[in-house]
Amino acid sequence: MVVNYKLLFCCAYVLMGIRLKAQDFKSYDQSIPGTGLSFKMIPIAGGKFTIGSPGSEQGRDSDENQEQREISAFWMASTEVTFAEWDAYFKDSNLPQSKTIDGVTRATPQYIDLTWGMGRDFKHPTNSMSQLAAVMYCKWLWSKTGVFYRPPTEAEWEYACKKGQTEKSGIEVAGWFRQNAGGKYHKVATKQPNALGIYDMLGNLSEWTLDQYDASGYTALSYRDPIAAPVSKYPRVVRGGAFTDEPSQLRCANRIPSSANWNQRDPQIPKSKWWLTDGMFVGIRVVRPLRQPSDAEVEAFYDRYLR
Repeated sequence: MVVNYKLLFCCAYVLMGIRLKAQDFKSYDQSIPGTGLSFKMIPIAGGKFTIGSPGSEQGRDSDENQEQREISAFWMASTEVTFAEWDAYFKDSNLPQSKTIDGVTRATPQYIDLTWGMGRDFKHPTNSMSQLAAVMYCKWLWSKTGVFYRPPTEAEWEYACKKGQTEKSGIEVAGWFRQNAGGKYHKVATKQPNALGIYDMLGNLSEWTLDQYDASGYTALSYRDPIAAPVSKYPRVVRGGAFTDEPSQLRCANRIPSSANWNQRDPQIPKSKWWLTDGMFVGIRVVRPLRQPSDAEVEAFYDRYLR
């Protein structure tokens, strides 16, 4: 089946066959059945914006060319995915197709401590996962909740980041970076949220998006809901900057291409497709488009990213 990306990423005022009323597009807590866990989803109204950065922005890179784009409405999680949420997936004995950690329906066991001693309790963000692992976690969420979750597109991520910015909030109060993090990531939601109520968008951990990295930016992509669909394993894009980065890297427009070096110390042959031995700065945040695709379309989407 050919994935209809316009359907998967567009906004329509229909959800699961029921007309969605304006008052229903609001924040909500998504429980994960059978786990006792939940996470908060924040509504982000669609609109037009300028993607990329002006030439005067400090730290600007050449791949941040400015373009006008339009984004459809969606929800975004208020925090990065935590170890408690990830472990609920990792330890789920009722996964479809398998009741063992088989490296197909769920991640293989970690072969070293990929928390690097920085903390694994329920409020620390899960880290060191590949994009495949991020998408597989979202597929598990769908199987548990019946709701289509996925990582954001680059454009969605940047739109939410810019929409949440305020002149009063500085990076020191909103983000963990090299100079204030003490060499480690921190529990989610310990810094101030942005204007939308979203925590740690800049700093703490960089976050996977769905896009293939293209140094030319968005010039060749659609005006509405642009996405650079993946064509190769490397490079793909993470956003937001991390506790390992300088403050100048914690910018809404900063694009970070993935690299095989993020897994260079993996002793396995072939190297793990799930874990990043040198990607302790990479995490996951989920979004939900306003329109729920059909089951067949959802399966086609996951199949595209889980090859």
